[in-house]
Amino acid sequence: MIDLRSDTCSRPTPEMRKAMANAEVGDDVYGDDPTVKALERTVADLLGKDDAVYMPTGTMTNQVAIRAHTQPGDAVLFDQNAHVYILEGGGPAAFSGVLPRLLPGVRGIFTAGDVDMAMGVSHPFFPATVAAPVRLLCLENTHNIGGGSIWPLEAIHAVAAAGRRHELILHLDGARLWHAAAATGISEADYAKPFDTVSVCLSKALGAPVGSCLVGTTDFITRARRFKQQFGGGFRQAGIIAAGALHALQNHRSRLSETNALASRFAQGLAQIDGVEIDPAKVETNIVRYRLTKVGAGRFVEEAHRRGLWMLPSGVDAVRAVFYLDIAQSDVDDALKIIADALRALPQQDDSKSRNTSSAASY
Repeated sequence: MIDLRSDTCSRPTPEMRKAMANAEVGDDVYGDDPTVKALERTVADLLGKDDAVYMPTGTMTNQVAIRAHTQPGDAVLFDQNAHVYILEGGGPAAFSGVLPRLLPGVRGIFTAGDVDMAMGVSHPFFPATVAAPVRLLCLENTHNIGGGSIWPLEAIHAVAAAGRRHELILHLDGARLWHAAAATGISEADYAKPFDTVSVCLSKALGAPVGSCLVGTTDFITRARRFKQQFGGGFRQAGIIAAGALHALQNHRSRLSETNALASRFAQGLAQIDGVEIDPAKVETNIVRYRLTKVGAGRFVEEAHRRGLWMLPSGVDAVRAVFYLDIAQSDVDDALKIIADALRALPQQDDSKSRNTSSAASY
């Protein structure tokens, strides 16, 4: 089975497993795990921040950031298709009691003008206590539902400047920030610099089995550790998994350009298949999203799975495929053949079942 559902399907390499087996451990809740501490120090240094905290998931790092930055009843600005808004189980409402205010991003990228428009213009005739106060502005780089799109650095600076003018706190969901750095040559620290806090994932294309880190100032990370514990994220001998994440950072970051190249090769091949609609130029990193013009996504992914290729439907007529270190060039070629064969095998009409069962956007 060629599994392109997500880069979270990546598996530890033998070398990573060896590092995990030999990891020095302690009780992380008590701050005694040396491998966790080494991982947190490494991530903080890579992103140019004071400190970091290791957590089980990127959802937790994002949700802890929101909780630590806001109070219930505050408003938060998100892109309309942000992972933290759509694909984290309603976390902002459930854990922080915040009101999402949505920005009209294009492939996840919005403008300083969009921020200004959302903030509006205050006037003494209007009571300041009526509207929910906007406290936090969140960006996502790369953007999942945007198809792995990369925020241009100048756009980040412009939006960050707008946020500062409005006295907003800035958080970056950088789950796949590593891929943006690999594609552009811009360092993770340069991408992270305008933000107060950044979340990065270690268990996607980097290949670690578990975990994400949240970085920020020393005082903020101290506060974040409180909510990590409150949300049930307290680790014990977490050095075993932290060692895998540390190995990934030290050995796999340099290989992420390979996964981006596989996605590009796949997109170029898709563009040659009848019944597929895609612009390969918009595939910037390791995520490929494409439309089907003659069949429904639900039936198509089931037929492809039957033939040995696993992908996710993304709405009525769209599909997502994601590349990571376990995928070889031969897998790309085989996947393209399976897609062409599956499309030829299916009746060319929309499937009402797909309309009922496919989500608007899959993770």
